[in-house]
Amino acid sequence: MKTPQISQLSVASAFDGLDLQQKLYAHYMTKAAWAGSRIVFRQVSPEANGIYDFIIALYDGCDGDWERLATQANVDFQDVQLLLEYAATFLSNMGNYYGSGDQKFTPAISAEKLAVLAASASPRTAALWEQIGSSIFQGTPLGLGPPSDLTQSAYYPGLEGPSFQEDMALVSKIMDELAILPENTRVEKKRTFLEGEVLNILQASVAQKVSTCHVANDLNFDGRIIRLVNGDHKEEMMRISAYLTKALQHVSNRSQHEILEKLIESFITGNLDTYKDAQRLWVNDKAPPVETVIGFVEPYRDPLGVRSEFEGIVGIPDATETKILGELSKMADMFVCRLPWVTSDSNYSDDKGPFEKERFEAPDFSSVQSLAYCSSIIFPGINLPNYNDIRQETGYKGIIFSNRMVAESRRPRGLHLVDELEQETFKKHRFHAYYIWVVLHEILGHGTGKFLNESTAGSFNFDPDSPPLNPVTGKPVSTWYGPGQTWTGVFGDLSTTVDECRAELVGAYLIDDQDVLALFGYSQQGEVTPDDVVYNLYLQLGTDGLRGLENYDPTTKKWGQAHSRAHYAMLRHLLRDTQGLYTVICDQQSGKLTVKVDRSLIIQQGKPSLGRMLLSLHMYRCTADIVGCRKFYEDLTTVDDQAMKWREIIIAKKDPPLVFAHANTYLDGDTVQVREYEPTARGVIQSWAERGIDVDLA
Repeated sequence: MKTPQISQLSVASAFDGLDLQQKLYAHYMTKAAWAGSRIVFRQVSPEANGIYDFIIALYDGCDGDWERLATQANVDFQDVQLLLEYAATFLSNMGNYYGSGDQKFTPAISAEKLAVLAASASPRTAALWEQIGSSIFQGTPLGLGPPSDLTQSAYYPGLEGPSFQEDMALVSKIMDELAILPENTRVEKKRTFLEGEVLNILQASVAQKVSTCHVANDLNFDGRIIRLVNGDHKEEMMRISAYLTKALQHVSNRSQHEILEKLIESFITGNLDTYKDAQRLWVNDKAPPVETVIGFVEPYRDPLGVRSEFEGIVGIPDATETKILGELSKMADMFVCRLPWVTSDSNYSDDKGPFEKERFEAPDFSSVQSLAYCSSIIFPGINLPNYNDIRQETGYKGIIFSNRMVAESRRPRGLHLVDELEQETFKKHRFHAYYIWVVLHEILGHGTGKFLNESTAGSFNFDPDSPPLNPVTGKPVSTWYGPGQTWTGVFGDLSTTVDECRAELVGAYLIDDQDVLALFGYSQQGEVTPDDVVYNLYLQLGTDGLRGLENYDPTTKKWGQAHSRAHYAMLRHLLRDTQGLYTVICDQQSGKLTVKVDRSLIIQQGKPSLGRMLLSLHMYRCTADIVGCRKFYEDLTTVDDQAMKWREIIIAKKDPPLVFAHANTYLDGDTVQVREYEPTARGVIQSWAERGIDVDLA
């Protein structure tokens, strides 16, 4: 593995601006967020919790004095440094698979030297090494994905091989019939002497209960028993609920009190309908002094695209940046009218055609400093909730993480793909374009669109006898969502990557809008002009498209990251759909890959091409056309021989992984203090050792 690039998520100044009640609320919500860490480790791999214990035991064994451990074990400190880099990367990714890409990573230190360090640190590290030492270095599974010899998924313990799809089709059918939502579940397959084959739907909750969904004598199920088993992640759910109960005493308003009550009830019972009630209240809790997200949120790592990783976020709003985002939010309806499926000729129209909501309700859109972000991947921005019925009926929130953005501003990814004469300018302009792209992605990419559906038998949100015309085909639409159907349920493994691709396209399509650019302060008289921003964004489309190949596995022929696949699809479409806009120069002998953009063709060819792709994905999504979408998207994301040559160079020059050092909060008499850690491997490990994820109510 490569030496990571480590960034501190600085938050102290924002935290100090809170009053005591807000600090206490932030403290207990932060403790609740990190209390779910072992859930994330468990969702990543069977060995992840053991590796975490080993790392923390090593720290405890030497009291964080790594030089002392090196001397004690008679191991060169350079080898210890390799261990520290692995440990920091593991902790930041919350497992031994990269959060971005889902590929396994192993330490650069040898197993023999790590064994010596384990034996020297303490009896506990020696015992843990015996338990998990081999799994740390085991090369397979290569990545996360459907259970097989080469990939694994901890969402499906015991399920493997060719029966996986059949088993899960059966389980999904039962869950649909019984209205069991999948986000907080895993599925376990067991075989017992008395019962034969059993499929357990493991549901996260404090309460423990076993309910039989179908029994073996039902001929429709080939003798298999299916059960709903409550109590998955019980210890963590208890600890999370206890911290949320403490946070109840320090809420800022009645709405937050109701949100926490609903969250606690959901975490105790496992009932996701109660969780959704909490999400509706959360959407309407506008501009809170401390922003929070907690629960089973993002389905990126589930190979079926429906089960979600636990996530806990606490953020403190940045007033200045939030004001700008608020202005954009107020103007958002005007920008919606400029998207390719909207038929209105005027801004702020209430009649945007059949594939967009009548009025785009401005979301609560804030920029926050991240205090806690318990997740395998820390995104620059998020848009929640992921339940489309709530988004359509109640609304959603957009959040930009400004201290995470700082790390991005210092990291000109894909620089080696840019012509040497342009590299300095690319570095100078990249973050300007990237920031606006992310903002538009979150507020308009994930916030637009109207799903055609039959909500209950015979109740449609359009006229089925005279369905609207599809603007791509010119023919009446013939597919839509049926009663109980959802976007993720219909599109399955494609849902997350297609949704991200569509959102990225919205941001890129609107990047040249002069009203958008003026809002963010860009003018022809500025050091960075609107034309500079637009050109840099299109150059990023090229570099990010090529870099996406990092997360394609030629062995399994699978994509490991939704955004990477989306970026590659966008570049492929632009290469096919334009004439001379992009040029990719590949010199395998020298290991040089360069992408160039013809600035003069961006508005003439680039924007219309993005619009065509965006319109196609939008229509597939609005009309539940999974068949058409799969054909279109899988064709774009097929990696041919030419792209494999590109990938060889991309892998050889892969950017170092990004690792984050989070702060911790702790009680100090009658107040709350925040402690930040240096952006080094040592600092990251120390932060986790002092976080106390297994300690109750600290």
